[in-house]
Amino acid sequence: MKGRLVVILAVVVSMSIQVLGAAAAAADQQVPAMYVFGDSLLDVGNNNYLPGQNVRRANTPLNGIDYPGSRPTGRLSNGYNVADYIAKTLGFNESPPAYLSVAPRIPLSLTALTGGVSYASGDAGILDSTGGWVRTRSAASSRAPSSSSPSAATTCSQGLFVFAAAAAPDDDVAAFYGGLVANYSAAITDLYRMGARRFGIINVGLIGCVPRVRALHATGACDDGLNQLAAGFDGALRSLLPTLAARLPGLAYSLADNYNLMQVTFANPRASGYASIDTACCGGGRLGAETDCRPNSMLCADRGQFVFWDRVHACQRAGEISAAASTTAASSQRPSLFFRVPTGDLRVKQLTRP
Repeated sequence: MKGRLVVILAVVVSMSIQVLGAAAAAADQQVPAMYVFGDSLLDVGNNNYLPGQNVRRANTPLNGIDYPGSRPTGRLSNGYNVADYIAKTLGFNESPPAYLSVAPRIPLSLTALTGGVSYASGDAGILDSTGGWVRTRSAASSRAPSSSSPSAATTCSQGLFVFAAAAAPDDDVAAFYGGLVANYSAAITDLYRMGARRFGIINVGLIGCVPRVRALHATGACDDGLNQLAAGFDGALRSLLPTLAARLPGLAYSLADNYNLMQVTFANPRASGYASIDTACCGGGRLGAETDCRPNSMLCADRGQFVFWDRVHACQRAGEISAAASTTAASSQRPSLFFRVPTGDLRVKQLTRP
């Protein structure tokens, strides 16, 4: 399994890629490099470097309280996030560094080839209106491997690309789904043309059940309408992938069902060790969801028993559980996160194999 590249693109994906050649992996690494793409659920600090007062950042306490050194890193979490735990599963210490943290200082190619970089950025998205696709597609075009480089082409073709995505709906649901699927298809196709062949995709979870949404309801219930929109997109995505596989020779994929994992977890939270599934561990007001996590926020006593760190983002332990379900086989205690696909019930580790 040595000599392969892993690229993680997840939750509200923004696209970019730089593959310049092969790199030697450490003995305990299953792949030589990992690339992360996504939104604030996976951001490890890119937004700290973006200008503007309205940029979502996690550069203040209490964020990072359980990260080594108890310091904020740009992760909207009490510690690590799901990208970190996927990286750990593959033999890395944590997610690769934020692209914007290393690009100004050293040639990006050196970082990219020795361990990878993270392009994940809070508030990125699939639709052009959310900015994610626009921002990273231009980067992808400028950083694509040269077709004249055999080593770059080989590395890219053996890489693993992991997606998850969501976006806010508009009034025309059919057009909303159509726009999302069209952009998703175009992104995968663009990466395929650059040489990518292996994709691990994580679908949209129960977006109507985050504390920020629950707090808008008198009873604190989930918003079934938002969850139905997520399920509708997940169905469209599930239909899209075999169509792409039939059209793009050599494309292999797996589809992780984060929606189902959240349903199972919320139906029986104590089975996963949770005492709270509706309240933010760090925040303020009703359900801890009326303010962001701030240095003076109320903090829950046992962060491992809360699904949500703040009013939108998962606690470290929830990220660990999600990553484990995405990369390992199912058991009687943990549901399979993966749909059956043409090449079998694949998981992230299986997609790293020849």
